[in-house]
Amino acid sequence: MLTHVVSMKFKPGVAEADIDDLEKSLDELPNSIVEIQMYELGRDVLHTERSYDFALVALFANVEALQRYSRHPEHLNVLEKIKKLCESVVTVDFFGTDAGDFKDKVQLAPLL
Repeated sequence: MLTHVVSMKFKPGVAEADIDDLEKSLDELPNSIVEIQMYELGRDVLHTERSYDFALVALFANVEALQRYSRHPEHLNVLEKIKKLCESVVTVDFFGTDAGDFKDKVQLAPLL
């Protein structure tokens, strides 16, 4: 699976109603884009100096599925909202490994 991670930092003064609207729009994407295999999104809870304000994580079967998602009209509509509200957006896309696989291959020191 291909993991797609997006972190967003809102512009100063962005209205709560605009963030709510963005959140609702993002939440609707899996209902109209079949390429999305798994989808989670949410607002930052720690609010540290290095925190971004909002993030989403989505899983896709492969690069081609992510590319179809990227060109989908519903995604493009949401992308315009993101550009309007955010001063910074960072993404990373990677083929992940299961943590269980990692633990099987690496000898971990006991916690106690």
